[in-house]
Amino acid sequence: MKQIIFITLFLACATVAYSQADTAKPHLYNPMADADKQIAEAVAKAKKEKKHVLLQIGGNWCIWCIRFNKFVESDSSLKAALDADYVVEHINYSPENKNEKTLTKLEYPNRFGYPVFVILDASGRRIHTQNSAYLEEDKGYSKKKVAEFFKNWSPAALDPKSYIK
Repeated sequence: MKQIIFITLFLACATVAYSQADTAKPHLYNPMADADKQIAEAVAKAKKEKKHVLLQIGGNWCIWCIRFNKFVESDSSLKAALDADYVVEHINYSPENKNEKTLTKLEYPNRFGYPVFVILDASGRRIHTQNSAYLEEDKGYSKKKVAEFFKNWSPAALDPKSYIK
């Protein structure tokens, strides 16, 4: 009888631990989302707010995708730079939904691996694809490199008025 109680208690604890671990998984990417619709909505918002669109392409399975998001979200200056100049969309790539049609339209950014970043202007035109490996440092990301990436592809950086003396 004691064994049955012990086994029941053990299974109950294991079930609770498993369900908590599952909810702790990051859910940045929605495998069921319509990527073209996500991009269209982001472009419309960017146009209204005079920003660019930053597409972070990857999946919930991608540790470097999650790591980048946590890195930027936890650094107030990077988060402020991102929010000031970009509308961000997480575009899924996973076995459930590879979004191949969208990636084809974006000229195959996945050739660089994941995450990969695509910058669109406020009209939806692709202006840059960034291999995330160039933003890495040691086992994470470089604050300096990420800040430069955000600055160098911001609307102001591409505005001809910024270069008139």
